[in-house]
Amino acid sequence: MASAKSDVATIEGKPQAITIEIPKTAVIVVDMQNDFGSKGGMFDRAGLDISMIRSAVPHTSRVLASARQCGIAIIYLKMGFRPDLSDLGDLGSPNRTRHLHFGVGQTLSAPDGTEGRILIRDTWNTDIISELKPKTEDRIVYKHRFSGFFETELHDILKRLGIKYLIITGCTTSVCVESTVRDAMFRDYSCVLLADCMGEPIGNDLPRSNHEASLLTMQTLFGWVSTSDEFTGALRLKQTALTDTVAQ
Repeated sequence: MASAKSDVATIEGKPQAITIEIPKTAVIVVDMQNDFGSKGGMFDRAGLDISMIRSAVPHTSRVLASARQCGIAIIYLKMGFRPDLSDLGDLGSPNRTRHLHFGVGQTLSAPDGTEGRILIRDTWNTDIISELKPKTEDRIVYKHRFSGFFETELHDILKRLGIKYLIITGCTTSVCVESTVRDAMFRDYSCVLLADCMGEPIGNDLPRSNHEASLLTMQTLFGWVSTSDEFTGALRLKQTALTDTVAQ
């Protein structure tokens, strides 16, 4: 339910509801880019099931539309390396080894007809998927590690905007999303993860998927877990309360 105050909204979630201040809130879209969520991208080419990531797209689109209507800042994170791979990590390091296993830097013909390169900046591969394209006013932050805070300008941007609350969407739940939320919590941000706006291709055939395990960890110690319906519903109630107040 939304508060009668025009600048706050209460989102139902786990472990309990959280009241956010709208002017101090930003939506973070983690790595919803072609290499992870589109046919012909890195995950798809590796034979991984991207259906869970794809299923998060319409929910995320609704969240972004609602946030924009309320003037909430939107920040996109993109996993992307320099063309010379100078930011991939030292020889033999986990970040370098794991990404080379997935073919980082390899040249390919992208589905849009351009020359792509796996996880390289400013190519089709690191473009945000078409259904969630950023608007002119949105901010985009490249990262070269799983966390959106590691050696990026994200924290500085949030501080300049006066942000305290982060609405988290994106992929993959147990890797880049969780890494970013952990670092956000260490910096005293309050994170609300929207469970149906995120996904991953790892462990979904197990009794408890990595997605579910990560959300349980997040709601227990690192933040709150909710859904797109709860978030957009809270914003609608806030707008209705504001309209009624103005009408009086």
